[in-house]
Amino acid sequence: MSDLSGAGDRTFLVTGGNTGIGRATATALAAGGGRVYIACRSPGAGAAAVDAITSATGSQTVWLLPLDLASLASVHDCAAAFLARDEPLHVLVNNAGVGGQRGKTAEGFEVHFGVNHLGHFALTMLLLDRLKASGSGAGQRARVVTVSSDAHFSAPGVDFDAVRRSTPSFTGQREYAVSKLCNVLFTQELARRVADVQAYTLHPGVVASDIWRRVPAPARAVIKRRMLTVEQGAVTSVHCATSPAVASETGLFYDKCAARAPSQVATAELGELLWKHSAGWTGLG
Repeated sequence: MSDLSGAGDRTFLVTGGNTGIGRATATALAAGGGRVYIACRSPGAGAAAVDAITSATGSQTVWLLPLDLASLASVHDCAAAFLARDEPLHVLVNNAGVGGQRGKTAEGFEVHFGVNHLGHFALTMLLLDRLKASGSGAGQRARVVTVSSDAHFSAPGVDFDAVRRSTPSFTGQREYAVSKLCNVLFTQELARRVADVQAYTLHPGVVASDIWRRVPAPARAVIKRRMLTVEQGAVTSVHCATSPAVASETGLFYDKCAARAPSQVATAELGELLWKHSAGWTGLG
């Protein structure tokens, strides 16, 4: 696992922290001395994850926040619940995601776009003032870490009409790739617009996580054999969230804890357009 020297006595919020890469990330941050909130949809799974992380790390500073990224109302409630705790937020890890699904969110957005991008856009905007206030100058600014994927390289762009409709493809993989491109674009644009918060996005590797749960069991067992463990997949997330080595960097895409050029489709012009649409659809930003 990455150097955790930057985790101590800092507050982290990890979406999807109840399972997979998110849980491994939350566990590492708690083990490093961080105060950790995990945000997830299932109260039962979330409570079980808090107990497991507490047991594994000995930390008594791990808490649960309800969050359904497919509902902007739930995103508002989650942000309000955290802000009511009246404590700093040093790092927001936008980790949760869906893949290989079909459908729409509560507000009618394509499910991958709505969950993987728009829900996280809204959560970040709602917590942005707290993030800004929690930094302490150069090298100690708050961070927003958003988990993307190499899948973003296969996205040709963003169809802003298509993201307002239910998933058209059978597997949802095209839509997943677009949502991961949006993660990269959001990070780049956040870095351009907000100087006092650091923004990072990353490819965690091809990980045997619960994002593959919709794939039929026989095929799922085969494709997961050569994948990374969730602990291996969390390494770059933890690196971006805590490492002093990236404290002066912002807006970059990381793979194996190193900056890497993202897709050429991820232009400033497309990022600005995505921000404009996302702000209009959420009433934020």
